[in-house]
Amino acid sequence: MNSHAPAERAGRSGRPTRSRVLRQLRRAAVLGAAAVLASTGLVATASTAEAASTLGAAAAEKGRYFGAAVAANHLGESTYVSTLNREFTSVTAENEMKWDALEPNRNSFQFATADRIASHARGQGMKLRGHTLVWHSQLPGWVQNLQTNDLRSAMNNHINQVMAHYRGQIDSWDVVNEAFEDGSSGARRNSVFQQRLGNGWIEEAFRTARQADPNAKLCYNDYNTDNWSHAKTQAVYAMVRDFTSRGVPIDCVGFQAHFNSGNPVPSNYHTTLQNFADLGVDVQITELDIAGSGQQQAEQYRGITQACLAVSRCNGITVWGIPDHYSWRSGDTPLLFDRNYNKKAAYTAVLEALGGSNSGGDDGGGDDGGGDDGGNGATCTATYTQTDRWGDRFNGQVTVTATGGPISGWSVPVTVASPQRISSTWNGSPTWDGSGNVMTMRPNGNGTLSAGSSTSFGFTVMANGNWSQPRIGACSVS
Repeated sequence: MNSHAPAERAGRSGRPTRSRVLRQLRRAAVLGAAAVLASTGLVATASTAEAASTLGAAAAEKGRYFGAAVAANHLGESTYVSTLNREFTSVTAENEMKWDALEPNRNSFQFATADRIASHARGQGMKLRGHTLVWHSQLPGWVQNLQTNDLRSAMNNHINQVMAHYRGQIDSWDVVNEAFEDGSSGARRNSVFQQRLGNGWIEEAFRTARQADPNAKLCYNDYNTDNWSHAKTQAVYAMVRDFTSRGVPIDCVGFQAHFNSGNPVPSNYHTTLQNFADLGVDVQITELDIAGSGQQQAEQYRGITQACLAVSRCNGITVWGIPDHYSWRSGDTPLLFDRNYNKKAAYTAVLEALGGSNSGGDDGGGDDGGGDDGGNGATCTATYTQTDRWGDRFNGQVTVTATGGPISGWSVPVTVASPQRISSTWNGSPTWDGSGNVMTMRPNGNGTLSAGSSTSFGFTVMANGNWSQPRIGACSVS
């Protein structure tokens, strides 16, 4: 996340601070903004029997990613990691790829912490968003003190070195971040880059970035650009229009989308996304969080999701964190999971907007859902991990755990996305549907598990060009 810096709110790093949804309220317009967004009417809800049960899987079926901002220091927490792996298909480093983290001293780069996030994303077959190359905040002091020629050299060197290190790993880079002022002026922010390099510095950064990694999407990212009528939105739009008309390399525009009661989702949000997309660039919702709780928060999340789905060039959505208590604005409870990793009403609203089904309810703790054995309280959960990856295939492992009591048998469906194919399995007996894309795994022999104990099965997926994570359905006790 970024400084998100309207002066009226202050958050970490100097940033501005700014159960289940009842089905009968599903189309309710709690806020006028949410009602307008929902009015696109382009999203059909899949039937429960076929609907994806996680955010990432449901988004993938719509041709989009669903991502989260990740902090490296939480990757040792099992529930954090299992929720990340289960629900999300894209990762953004929260702070670890910013200038002060990667280059604290001139030309002395420290990639280890950011590499930990990149490695995790790669191991799970997730997209990786690079955030961010040039930003006025979270700059080391040595950059602030440079004069014109030295600053230009340092900026281009930072772009070149960082992008070279991650070449081939990054789907989209936030090349320049938050370069425009708030308010009615539409002016460029009076940053050290603007002061010493002039109006051409943003274009220079994008041209340098294209040479550094020709295959990464290059994005401009900002906050408070959601309302089409605002001066800041219009200023960014004018810059992007100018860039595209002159062949300046820009591929996408990121909308941070930090909302609260004083800054709700605008009624023209879909218009904003569509107008930028009409310039020939992709749009991405890069740092979504919405203050609030309950149905009001849920409907705003639903509206944002529907707006993205209504714009063909909206690649996907990234929420800025996973559980509320790790948010940069934790007091606003702005995310999709509460501090115990329970799915909130907002989670269900997003999943349903994507065409998925929250068949597991609002229970949390990072589990993948479960079934019962006829009412005695015994259930099972299934958790996926990618264990190996090669040039044409990868191995997956599913851990089955008995919860609530002992079980004597279980089954877990595994769905791969065409043209993927499962080529081999172990530690289980598979059956297949007619398409060959859905495998249901059952125990190979005795399926008895005592309460709290686990077993695992594995499989090899031939990627055939598609590296998306298999969808692991709810574990059922049999």
